[in-house]
Amino acid sequence: MLQLKRQLARLLVAKSYREGDFVLASGRRSDYYFDCRVTALHAEGSWLIGSLFNRLLADLPIVGVGGMTMGADPLVSATTVISHTLGRPLHGMLVRKEAKGHGTAQFVEGLGNFAPGDKVAMLEDVVTTGGSLLKACDRVRDAGMDIVAVCAILDREEGGREKLRDAGYELRALFTRRELVDLAR
Repeated sequence: MLQLKRQLARLLVAKSYREGDFVLASGRRSDYYFDCRVTALHAEGSWLIGSLFNRLLADLPIVGVGGMTMGADPLVSATTVISHTLGRPLHGMLVRKEAKGHGTAQFVEGLGNFAPGDKVAMLEDVVTTGGSLLKACDRVRDAGMDIVAVCAILDREEGGREKLRDAGYELRALFTRRELVDLAR
């Protein structure tokens, strides 16, 4: 797993990690920005992310993964595709920021692949405050799923882990900022 993490760290630093002065979605200022979508939409990056999330979740009796659109879309897709090649198929679901304004008007897409009470894991690219991940968890739980894990590519170590823990979730992250930069060397 360490070799795959090292490969992903190098790709993330090359494609998704920028230092400077940035305003984050949380409204906080940061001396770095992490745009994981660039790496998650890269062929090798997608394969690495899907492979590593499958390894991170291998000990859990889950039937699927989900996350908030749009950041988690490529993460969910990569994880589900790799799971199939590993012989442990995981289905995917995507959580909308706003309910669909027509048809079924639902927040969660992909529920037809799940039954009420199914155990799932939630995926996120970056956790800062944990707010968007908690919103996605609420919607998936309201849809009848049992969330047994929350995972991220990067934990910014800015209070999100603690906020998630207070809500009853233990964050499994592939990297912290320091780990990401150190492994990329």
